[in-house]
Amino acid sequence: MAKPKRTLKAIPEFGSEAEEREFWETHDSTEYVDWSGAQFVTFPNLRPSTETISLRLPAPLLADLKALANKRDVPYQSLLKVFLAERVAAEWRRAGAGGAPSDRRLQPTKARRAPRKRAAPE
Repeated sequence: MAKPKRTLKAIPEFGSEAEEREFWETHDSTEYVDWSGAQFVTFPNLRPSTETISLRLPAPLLADLKALANKRDVPYQSLLKVFLAERVAAEWRRAGAGGAPSDRRLQPTKARRAPRKRAAPE
Protein backbone atom coordinates (compact mmCIF):
# COMPACT_ATOMS: atom_id res chain seq x y z
CA MET A 1 0.00 0.00 0.00
CA ALA A 2 1.47 3.38 -1.04
CA LYS A 3 1.89 6.15 1.48
CA PRO A 4 -0.27 9.22 0.90
CA LYS A 5 1.78 12.13 -0.46
CA ARG A 6 2.50 14.74 2.19
CA THR A 7 2.06 18.41 1.48
CA LEU A 8 5.24 20.33 2.13
CA LYS A 9 5.28 23.65 3.91
CA ALA A 10 6.59 26.66 2.01
CA ILE A 11 10.07 27.79 3.00
CA PRO A 12 9.82 31.37 4.27
CA GLU A 13 11.86 34.28 2.92
CA PHE A 14 14.74 35.20 5.21
CA GLY A 15 16.12 38.66 5.80
CA SER A 16 19.59 37.43 6.70
CA GLU A 17 21.71 34.33 6.95
CA ALA A 18 21.48 34.52 10.75
CA GLU A 19 17.68 34.52 10.53
CA GLU A 20 17.76 31.48 8.23
CA ARG A 21 20.20 29.67 10.51
CA GLU A 22 17.94 30.30 13.51
CA PHE A 23 14.94 29.01 11.55
CA TRP A 24 16.60 25.72 10.54
CA GLU A 25 17.91 25.17 14.07
CA THR A 26 14.33 25.03 15.31
CA HIS A 27 12.50 23.38 12.38
CA ASP A 28 12.63 19.95 10.74
CA SER A 29 13.68 20.17 7.08
CA THR A 30 11.56 17.12 6.16
CA GLU A 31 8.47 19.29 6.61
CA TYR A 32 9.78 21.68 3.94
CA VAL A 33 11.90 19.58 1.55
CA ASP A 34 11.15 16.28 -0.18
CA TRP A 35 14.33 14.31 0.45
CA SER A 36 12.99 11.10 -1.18
CA GLY A 37 14.71 11.95 -4.47
CA ALA A 38 18.03 12.87 -2.86
CA GLN A 39 21.09 10.95 -3.98
CA PHE A 40 24.36 10.29 -2.20
CA VAL A 41 27.35 11.44 -4.21
CA THR A 42 31.07 11.34 -3.65
CA PHE A 43 33.62 13.90 -4.75
CA PRO A 44 36.63 11.78 -5.70
CA ASN A 45 38.88 14.67 -6.73
CA LEU A 46 38.61 16.55 -3.45
CA ARG A 47 41.50 16.28 -1.05
CA PRO A 48 42.55 18.30 1.96
CA SER A 49 44.80 21.24 1.25
CA THR A 50 46.87 20.38 4.31
CA GLU A 51 48.96 17.39 5.17
CA THR A 52 49.24 15.91 8.65
CA ILE A 53 52.75 15.54 10.01
CA SER A 54 54.25 14.45 13.30
CA LEU A 55 56.68 16.96 14.74
CA ARG A 56 58.59 16.51 17.98
CA LEU A 57 59.34 19.77 19.78
CA PRO A 58 61.21 20.35 23.02
CA ALA A 59 58.68 20.74 25.86
CA PRO A 60 59.84 24.28 26.80
CA LEU A 61 59.51 25.44 23.17
CA LEU A 62 56.00 24.02 22.95
CA ALA A 63 55.07 25.67 26.26
CA ASP A 64 56.35 29.04 24.97
CA LEU A 65 54.40 28.61 21.73
CA LYS A 66 51.21 27.79 23.63
CA ALA A 67 51.70 30.82 25.90
CA LEU A 68 52.15 33.13 22.89
CA ALA A 69 49.11 31.64 21.18
CA ASN A 70 47.06 32.08 24.35
CA LYS A 71 48.01 35.78 24.51
CA ARG A 72 46.83 36.18 20.91
CA ASP A 73 43.73 34.06 21.48
CA VAL A 74 44.51 31.65 18.63
CA PRO A 75 45.19 27.90 18.54
CA TYR A 76 48.88 27.17 18.93
CA GLN A 77 48.91 25.05 15.74
CA SER A 78 47.65 28.05 13.74
CA LEU A 79 50.29 30.31 15.25
CA LEU A 80 52.98 27.75 14.44
CA LYS A 81 51.82 27.65 10.80
CA VAL A 82 52.01 31.44 10.58
CA PHE A 83 55.49 31.49 12.12
CA LEU A 84 56.68 28.77 9.74
CA ALA A 85 55.16 30.45 6.68
CA GLU A 86 56.76 33.79 7.56
CA ARG A 87 60.17 32.24 8.13
CA VAL A 88 60.07 30.12 4.97
CA ALA A 89 59.05 33.17 2.90
CA ALA A 90 61.89 35.18 4.47
CA GLU A 91 64.40 32.44 3.64
CA TRP A 92 63.22 32.35 0.02
CA ARG A 93 63.53 36.12 -0.23
CA ARG A 94 66.99 36.01 1.32
CA ALA A 95 68.02 33.35 -1.19
CA GLY A 96 66.96 35.73 -3.96
CA ALA A 97 64.19 33.49 -5.22
CA GLY A 98 61.49 36.02 -4.42
CA GLY A 99 59.07 33.40 -3.20
CA ALA A 100 58.50 29.73 -2.61
CA PRO A 101 58.51 27.49 -5.70
CA SER A 102 54.98 26.34 -4.91
CA ASP A 103 53.89 29.98 -4.81
CA ARG A 104 51.32 29.06 -2.18
CA ARG A 105 50.66 31.45 0.63
CA LEU A 106 48.85 30.97 3.90
CA GLN A 107 45.73 33.02 4.25
CA PRO A 108 45.94 35.71 6.95
CA THR A 109 44.64 34.49 10.28
CA LYS A 110 43.80 36.03 13.61
CA ALA A 111 47.39 35.28 14.62
CA ARG A 112 48.62 38.00 12.24
CA ARG A 113 46.17 40.65 13.32
CA ALA A 114 47.51 43.45 15.46
CA PRO A 115 45.94 43.73 18.91
CA ARG A 116 43.05 46.17 19.07
CA LYS A 117 43.78 49.45 20.75
CA ARG A 118 41.18 50.59 23.22
CA ALA A 119 40.03 54.17 23.14
CA ALA A 120 41.27 56.23 26.05
CA PRO A 121 38.53 57.14 28.53
CA GLU A 122 37.37 60.72 28.25
